Amino acid sequence: MNQAPFSFVAFGDMPYNLPQDYGRFENLIRDVNKQNQVFDVHVGDIKSSETDCSDAYYQKIHGYFNQFDKPLIYTPGDNEWTDCNKHSPGKYDIDERLAKIRNLFFDGKNSLGKAKLPMVSQSKNPAFAKYVENNRWYYGNVQFGTVHIVGTNNNFYPDPKGNNAEFYDRNKANLAWMDEMFDQAKTSNAIAVVLFTQADMYNPAKDAKEANAFTALKDKLLARTEEFKKPVLLVNGDSHVFLVDKPIYVKGGKKKALDRFTRLQLFGEDNIHAVKVTINPATLGLFQIEPLIVQGN
Repeated sequence: MNQAPFSFVAFGDMPYNLPQDYGRFENLIRDVNKQNQVFDVHVGDIKSSETDCSDAYYQKIHGYFNQFDKPLIYTPGDNEWTDCNKHSPGKYDIDERLAKIRNLFFDGKNSLGKAKLPMVSQSKNPAFAKYVENNRWYYGNVQFGTVHIVGTNNNFYPDPKGNNAEFYDRNKANLAWMDEMFDQAKTSNAIAVVLFTQADMYNPAKDAKEANAFTALKDKLLARTEEFKKPVLLVNGDSHVFLVDKPIYVKGGKKKALDRFTRLQLFGEDNIHAVKVTINPATLGLFQIEPLIVQGN
């Protein structure tokens, strides 16, 4: 029996320019709620790097997330914690802000939104108990999951004197989480894997200075995609430019794209729009990607 197509809607890096973007984000919620999707995903950066990192702001965004009719899944971005130690956002302790994000937005069981989607959190593993933000769920024979990978060099400081303990711990958790999701996909005989992250890991302009922050993650993603032998979609924000490409190349010297891997980069910042992805097993490419341009934005 053929599996029926289904859709999800993804967006991120918004609202940025305040207070005017509050209204534009409300327009996005209105238009997203008109779609016939199964769930929605915000890929992080719920603010710009220069705006307030206060509890009150986080509560406001939490309230917005619960205005989405369908389940809303969220993975954190750098602007809401790694950048909060700057002067303009309030010179916060970034570890304390991350703890606040985890406590407010994640319960280890369900999504946000008016309708709840049960999820499996990495925090169920005692070895990674604090990583409540890494979640996976299974729908339509597809393995979905979020991985907490952020811009601003993934909170990694190249200076040997930098304190990178948080980065190394989270990187270890993320690598293990990728393995678990692909293992689950294999066990379930999933038709595809879809991952959501904040960071743009495939930006050539950033490669020279950010190689240490993303190399192990990209190597893991390449290895597991090759082993999986079925379609993999990575959805990210960070660079604020809508883009669909195939940035992973087959090893062996020739610059041949790994066809089964697709990367979708979302709108963001000044472009407060979303993207609708339909998974249709009857089509050769499986993923049908459609920009969702928000009226009034």
